[in-house]
Amino acid sequence: MTRTTPRTQSEDAAPDGPGPGPGPAAGPKRRIFADLTPLRTSPDYRRLWAGNTISWMGQAMTALAISLQVYDITRSSFYVGLVGLFSLVPLVVFGLYGGAVADTVDRRKLGLYSSSAAAVLSVALATAALLDYHRVWFLYLVVALQAVCGALTSPARSAMIPKLVPPEQLPAANALTSLTTTFGFTAGPMLGGLIVGWWGYQAAYLIDAVAFSAALYAMWRLPAMRPERTDDGQGRASVMDGLRFLGTRPNIRMTFFSDLCAMVLAQPKALFPAIALLWYGGDAKIVGLLVAAPAIGSLLGGLLSGWQGRIRRHGLAILISVGAWGLAIAVFGLTRNLWLGLLFLGLAGWADTISMVFRTTMLQAATPDDMRGRLQGVFIVVVAGGPRLGDFLAGSVAQLTSPGIAITGGGLACVLGLVLLGLRWRGFARYDARSPQA
Repeated sequence: MTRTTPRTQSEDAAPDGPGPGPGPAAGPKRRIFADLTPLRTSPDYRRLWAGNTISWMGQAMTALAISLQVYDITRSSFYVGLVGLFSLVPLVVFGLYGGAVADTVDRRKLGLYSSSAAAVLSVALATAALLDYHRVWFLYLVVALQAVCGALTSPARSAMIPKLVPPEQLPAANALTSLTTTFGFTAGPMLGGLIVGWWGYQAAYLIDAVAFSAALYAMWRLPAMRPERTDDGQGRASVMDGLRFLGTRPNIRMTFFSDLCAMVLAQPKALFPAIALLWYGGDAKIVGLLVAAPAIGSLLGGLLSGWQGRIRRHGLAILISVGAWGLAIAVFGLTRNLWLGLLFLGLAGWADTISMVFRTTMLQAATPDDMRGRLQGVFIVVVAGGPRLGDFLAGSVAQLTSPGIAITGGGLACVLGLVLLGLRWRGFARYDARSPQA
């Protein structure tokens, strides 16, 4: 989502950006490159950031390997799309439940236990591949259990960030956190495609299991992180209380709705194995490039995110960036040149990073600590569950029509849905970070 009017937004911003004042000479760098202040000032955040970067790379390798293995077994984009559906239900159920647990127990321990379980699942995948046990139902089962682990880990991990850095550093920390996932999804698919092609599925799964150790070490070094309870209730936090809180916060709801437009209506990832074969005559290496292209764009968006700390119209920035995602995906569906297609996928990834930073910052700034886990649970359901529903939708439409129609039509539907949402909730575009109103 390349911004065409960053100076216009910056002129509306207050002069105080995140972190200490950079001084005149540092201004241009802070305007362009990522703000590293959270990494310099918080050792706990630095370790968590590094550990998650490594573990995300392993998880991206596994996600690609599972899609390739399902397609290798079935030769059907529909069955690849079902991978998303089998993880959707656990994400919805346990994402909400995991957020409530994260508002009740020590978030550090919750992250440790659930990440350890995910590492065990990667070992199970590798063992099955080594024994030549290639069954689609087994892969679907593991995907569902991985979704449960992710639904428990992610709300706890996300709710930790505001406790590790001061409020003025949240935009910078969220931009850096985007690098955690995007670097993993950049290097992971490229390495995953190569590793699967050279050494088989078992190698990718084993590397994923080892990569989890980095995140486990980072969370083990954290102090205890019990939530600050400000309500009158005792005991376990209620999922319904979190949903009722969300029902009174239209701007936060719009961050979820806008992301659903992008991730459900314009999500082409499930079609990459078929596209690699039908459009480009390629193999697993081409699939790796297609998956990695949006991640490369996201990585560049995170590296060049210094200007985002001075943007105050977060809602308007989200609308523009999500719209740019939809347009880039629509154009990608019209291309048949590999490098041109990779370019538009990269632009889509750039747009997604901009949207993610502002959506996350709005959620953290407008939510009290004892609600952050539950709202992050909803966030995870949308961010992680939306693409899986999008995988199923794209696979189904492609099966009935063609991959090109599914991709281009989905991108245009995303833009149309976003326009309708913006007209329905006009106050979202006027959201000002200097006086956040959820």
